[in-house]
Amino acid sequence: MSQFDAKAASWDADPVKVARAKAVAEEIRQRVPLSRELRAMEFGSGTGLLSFFLQPDVGHLTLVDSSTGMLEVAERKIAAGSIDNMRTLGLDLATDPLPGERFGLIYSLMTAHHVPDTVRLLRDLHALLEAGGYLCLADLDAEDGSFHGDGFDGHRGFDRDHLGGLAAEAGFCEVSFSTVFRMQRMSGVAAREYPIFLMVGRKG
Repeated sequence: MSQFDAKAASWDADPVKVARAKAVAEEIRQRVPLSRELRAMEFGSGTGLLSFFLQPDVGHLTLVDSSTGMLEVAERKIAAGSIDNMRTLGLDLATDPLPGERFGLIYSLMTAHHVPDTVRLLRDLHALLEAGGYLCLADLDAEDGSFHGDGFDGHRGFDRDHLGGLAAEAGFCEVSFSTVFRMQRMSGVAAREYPIFLMVGRKG
């Protein structure tokens, strides 16, 4: 995760990342019943951009990431804001055991395409939810690999039907998708648009 450690200090300075997180937070508010009794977890939280937008609407937030650098930035932001309902947790779901705590909401933004085993990821997140809890995954639609470019070994986005099927197999019900943001990136001499979806499902 050294690439993310190196990017942590300047992560929040990108206005596109801020706008993207705000758009996803607004969609989560529209599609999930948030409350001050809700315990939530952000998987692959980075500096917590998305979580800071949702923080006033939930009871407690756990920011989970495997990048120490990202979590250090998040901790400084929590301290600077004197926020008492957020904490960080260093965790790599690919290698570490699942924590014992369970949550009413788990969400992530642009994380799932970095995780090699999508099937295992969905099963683990299902296990971490309370009965009736919600999963919200925001990520890239299937693309040709130009978003990250050569050398990237993660997923080239996701086909919505395929991902929805995997979520159903993992035990999620009421799975639905919406487009929440459109990113622009240069590809050669032209700008390319990359849609970002939000998948929402419930643990029955």
